[in-house]
Amino acid sequence: ISDAVVIARILNATLVIPELDHRSYWKDDSDFANIFDVNWFISYLAKDVTIVRRVPDKFMRSMDKPPYTMRVPRKSPPEYYLDQVLQLTKFDYRLANNIDDELQKLRCRANYHALRFTKPIQELGQKLVTRMRAMANRFIAVHLRFEPDMLAFSGCYFGGGDKERNELGEIRKRWETLTDVDADEERRRGRCPLTPHEVGLMLRALGFANDSYIYVASGEIYGGEETLRPLRDLFPNFYTKEMLANEDLKPFLPFSSRLAAIDYIVCDESDVFVTNNNGNMAKILAGR
Repeated sequence: ISDAVVIARILNATLVIPELDHRSYWKDDSDFANIFDVNWFISYLAKDVTIVRRVPDKFMRSMDKPPYTMRVPRKSPPEYYLDQVLQLTKFDYRLANNIDDELQKLRCRANYHALRFTKPIQELGQKLVTRMRAMANRFIAVHLRFEPDMLAFSGCYFGGGDKERNELGEIRKRWETLTDVDADEERRRGRCPLTPHEVGLMLRALGFANDSYIYVASGEIYGGEETLRPLRDLFPNFYTKEMLANEDLKPFLPFSSRLAAIDYIVCDESDVFVTNNNGNMAKILAGR
């Protein structure tokens, strides 16, 4: 989303509130307004980019056919957009990291200031933080990416035998562009996500005692409770949003993006943040 803001600035174009992907593995039909405060987003960036909720009707009526769309190469420089772009089909990693300082500042303003969660998400996230603080003055947040699709995408092996290889192999076929990789080589090169057990061992090796309180932010864990048990055994004071929120979480359960937003708030308020994989949440929290 922050890249979309910067690209609109580069093109001197009006930005339409982004549409979120409803066809991903998560099958979450949340829209931008279900997660972020739209009015705040528009007003905060008003001096940088003109933002509208949807394409005005007068423009839609004037179109004889749908606008041309294109898919931009990953991490393209600003010059590419000025020379080539008409309308984008997606924004993830479509803009280079190394861009002009003023554009980089705009990217940060969009990411860390303009994007503010909706009131229901903010309130529940803060409620979970309060409940963690009521039990311990300090707590560790662990962002545990161990969902089936993520493991399949990594191409790594996690010790589950033929059952794991077959299940993750089937999921991996969804990405036609992925090539075969050597799972052992990926692990030797440090490219595999840590298992929950490995995360626990790492924390203990860093000196965290087994009476430390940890909050685990995660989606669907491959292998379920059996996979999580070694981490629970190492850290019995183990909590998740499901454990802390109880009935308060029900309205959010069908929506993985909103659940991730709640996790983000608790991770942001933690005293120590740990991740098993260097994904977007880890990068954004590091930038805080």
